[in-house]
Amino acid sequence: MAFTDQWYETLRDLFKNQRLPLAFVDLDAFDANTDLAASLAQKADKRLRIGTKSLRCLPLMERVLVHASARFRGFLTFTAEETAFLANRGHDDFILAYPTVQPGDLAILAQLTKQGKQVSVMVDSNQHLDILNETGRQYGTILNACLEIDMAYRPLGSDVLHLGLRRSPIRTPEQAIGLVKYAKTLSNVRVDSVMGYEGHIAGTNDDVPHQVMMNVVYRTLKKASVKELTKRRAAVIGSMKEAGVDLRLVNGGGSGSLVSTLQDGSITEATIGSGLYASGLFHHFKEVKYQPSAFFVLQVVRIPKEGMVTCAGGGYIASGAIEKCKLPLPAMPVGLKYVDLEGAGEVQTPLVLPQGCPKLDLGDPVFFQHAKAGELCERFNKLILVQGGKIVDIAKTYRGEGFAFL
Repeated sequence: MAFTDQWYETLRDLFKNQRLPLAFVDLDAFDANTDLAASLAQKADKRLRIGTKSLRCLPLMERVLVHASARFRGFLTFTAEETAFLANRGHDDFILAYPTVQPGDLAILAQLTKQGKQVSVMVDSNQHLDILNETGRQYGTILNACLEIDMAYRPLGSDVLHLGLRRSPIRTPEQAIGLVKYAKTLSNVRVDSVMGYEGHIAGTNDDVPHQVMMNVVYRTLKKASVKELTKRRAAVIGSMKEAGVDLRLVNGGGSGSLVSTLQDGSITEATIGSGLYASGLFHHFKEVKYQPSAFFVLQVVRIPKEGMVTCAGGGYIASGAIEKCKLPLPAMPVGLKYVDLEGAGEVQTPLVLPQGCPKLDLGDPVFFQHAKAGELCERFNKLILVQGGKIVDIAKTYRGEGFAFL
């Protein structure tokens, strides 16, 4: 659904008696995003895994699993403690997306494994394998490891130009086989899965309005990168299978790369998270169109001059490189602009009103989207759930459950 002043007026009436600030999710849009992802997976005959860091709300993750149970399975988690939290709520099938070497985390992974939970933790070095092996020996179990391969694009053939995330150093079949062979010398750890996350494709907008030339550049780079990484990922997986590695899954992708990832014959599943909320940085992809579903709402508390209002709070800046795009997106009323010298502030956020803006009085709501997805939930204990233009339920976030996992 496009942002409109008519929608603003509907939501203003809906939240008239609610305490602000608040966060809400439009379930109609959320379900539509789930259906879109599931239909792409069905067409490719692949599965989807929930990227939990991008949702951080168990009731909504469970809604996805129920709503599209034929295509969604399991979780890509971001900490060991979070994995245990989900396991204690009756869930299974986990990939812990980031390596950990803390003794407490390793104990959690060992205990979950001994309980019969399917959990694999990310590795990209012999040292990671050594630590997992020693933990498995101490706890009398065999820990599962997921080997991460680097999907970044290096068009010059070296590290001089590296387009992508700095994650795993493993890029080639030879490097992957070296790690697998080393794992086979260890008694209490085994490599049972592979992940390759093409973050530079999954998170880069390439259909931004009024940026025709930049869109062409980004699409060209994406196309070249997809061609290279697809070939390289297939070579890595093929070499591992030839080496006798029995892989239970090969995971790839992200919300913005869902189409190209699912078309890769070497993967068995893709991960989606941010696309379900369709936060501020996930609006403008050429191949996939998500509907914005997650918002936060601030109250107008000052009118410092004609054509301007000031909201209470709002400094919910997204992580990553410091750029203006990491500011929350003022969504409605349509056309609101930040004051350059203040931006989104910890205790106040002034905004310049556009021509023809609906009249804003003290106490009126202003609607924003966080630039990223799950980070919104670190600011709120609950998400108000809206469906059919009505408030239908409330869902606790991880924070509302009493947890801050990272």
